[in-house]
Amino acid sequence: MHFDLNEEQVMIQSTVRDFAQKEVAPVARDASREERFPEDLARKAAELGLFGLNLPVEYGGGGADYVSYCVMLEELARVDLSIAVTISSHISLSGKTISKWGTDAQKQKFLPRLASGQMLGCLATTEPNVGSDVSSIETMATLQGDEWVLNGNKMWITNGGLAGVAVVIAQTDRSLGGKGLTAFLVERGMPGFSTKDIHNKLGCRASNTAELIFEDCRVPKENVLGPVGKGMSVALSAFDSARLGVASRTVGVAQACIDAAVSYAQTRKQFGKPIGSFQLIQELIADMTVETEAARLLVYRAATMKDGGDPATVQTSMAKYYASEIAWKAANNALQIHGSYGYTDDFPVERYLRDVRVSCILEGTSQVHKLIIGRHMTGLNAFA
Repeated sequence: MHFDLNEEQVMIQSTVRDFAQKEVAPVARDASREERFPEDLARKAAELGLFGLNLPVEYGGGGADYVSYCVMLEELARVDLSIAVTISSHISLSGKTISKWGTDAQKQKFLPRLASGQMLGCLATTEPNVGSDVSSIETMATLQGDEWVLNGNKMWITNGGLAGVAVVIAQTDRSLGGKGLTAFLVERGMPGFSTKDIHNKLGCRASNTAELIFEDCRVPKENVLGPVGKGMSVALSAFDSARLGVASRTVGVAQACIDAAVSYAQTRKQFGKPIGSFQLIQELIADMTVETEAARLLVYRAATMKDGGDPATVQTSMAKYYASEIAWKAANNALQIHGSYGYTDDFPVERYLRDVRVSCILEGTSQVHKLIIGRHMTGLNAFA
């Protein structure tokens, strides 16, 4: 057993790290300040092939493995979590979901544009009154002739205000609850479909988040993704992929916190010596380092299992839960080491703290993942 990246993975790591330092770092602070999605940066990332890194080659993607995907997200998030959120949500929640569940016609229509970055994608499950309990989705789809008519609202949708296609989970048979859900491919410009951007977020301000509004939105039958009534399965498979992305991104933020804390501790002097020479500062950095390395190995384990075709839902939950919690802790420690300077955006640690907090919430809260892990270990389900 070894934990070294192979030659291709090292090349991807090096390429993305160079891109992040040269292209992402110079605009990250201003994009966050202005709550602005950096379209020029996204275009450059698309030209580099990042928007389709592990989508199928036959549809214009890079065909990379999951480990490479995780490496890419870690390197991006190490500089700016917002761009990593944009790309990973696009790939895992939209591209990979269409790749797994789509018909040949749907794949031909959407995947080449998603892989090239010409079109952004998103997944819409969360609603004003629905979060973790996907089975309680209220958005309704009613069959009328050759079209499904959607009515309802989705909230907190990453990429929602920019996406050209949204994978929308709606109720098609309310009497069946979670077994009555169906997935639809809703395209921007369809009559009755509109979006409203959400502003004033705590963090990830350069990542687009929106409300999706469906008012008698007519979706043709050929835009049903997967079998009717299998929307829960579509959503769960998307979550499983997306959670690995969240874990990878948060490892990147944790590593960025270590980098910033070490650099500051080596140069900031108090009592005539660098604060890094003080044992309590070293303790904070040591904790961050060990926990980040442990999280990275959990991510690589889950990614390797997925690459091997093995079930990895529980391992992915472990990685997502642990990585997001230790990244939040690392950001807090890094800000503590910076003292008052860390409380301003003259240093990036305050942005790391704001940005990473949502990772303990989205794609399943930390509490939900504890339930998944606990249920697996005991074989007991409190909700059965």
